[in-house]
Amino acid sequence: MKVAIYGQTYQDTALDYLEALLQELEKERAQVFMEAEFYAMYLAKGYKTSYATFTLHTGLDSSFGMFISFGGDGTILRATTFVRDLGIPIVGVNTGRLGFLSTFNKEDVRRVVLEFVKGHYTIVERSLVQLNTASLEAQFGELNFALNEIAVSRKDTTSMITVATYLNGEYLTSYWADGLIVSTPTGSTGYSLSCGGPVVVPTAKSLVLTPIAPHNLNARPLVISDDTLIRLVVSGREENHLVSLDSRIASFENGQEISIKKAPFTIKMIEYTSESFLKTLRNKLLWGEDRRN
Repeated sequence: MKVAIYGQTYQDTALDYLEALLQELEKERAQVFMEAEFYAMYLAKGYKTSYATFTLHTGLDSSFGMFISFGGDGTILRATTFVRDLGIPIVGVNTGRLGFLSTFNKEDVRRVVLEFVKGHYTIVERSLVQLNTASLEAQFGELNFALNEIAVSRKDTTSMITVATYLNGEYLTSYWADGLIVSTPTGSTGYSLSCGGPVVVPTAKSLVLTPIAPHNLNARPLVISDDTLIRLVVSGREENHLVSLDSRIASFENGQEISIKKAPFTIKMIEYTSESFLKTLRNKLLWGEDRRN
């Protein structure tokens, strides 16, 4: 088994738990590859075990059986830029705070290997959204996709922007707001949720349009089919606005047409039997946590 490991370089507190994971992988005679910058931090902290490395553009291929992310949900979002369309299943070890995607707590890190070897998991394919626009190459290059959401928002102003929105060529509405979020089912528990959007199960064939602080208060989140072509045109008092793809962000000129659709590939997530999506909802959102229960 070939295993790739990735983590944020500022989270050196994760290294003790990383050592526990590496011990379990060694028992299974796994081939371990570590992201180059994360590995450099590992060596800098006095750990001397030698591992092969990979980078954003080299070292990974479809022969890997698992990609393990150390961090929070933001770390998994960055992990998708390494995996892209290679089909390597991803699992997250949560060393952050809330964590809807990083389901394993760091104290349970050995179970990542033990339960995988026992086959106590399923592979869930998560859909992504993809951005197309005239200046795409200069702004985002080949990383024009997002696992959670694509969002447009105001820049350099406290004034709201107007987001003219079209679905499959038909005009929907113009949102007067701080911005608009186009969320996948995976991203429904992220930025969209904090702006009043619905929780959507990861396997749903849908996208969610969620306005950010809308001026027209009757503007509500809208769930649409994931085969919809979305076209946005932003206008406002400033000349530019922001476009974000998960954690990646760029400035765009107002009036430039932005096209968003479902990406042609999926990200495979490892869902362990002991850590299901519904269990995560109960634990993270405290559903059912009532003194009367």
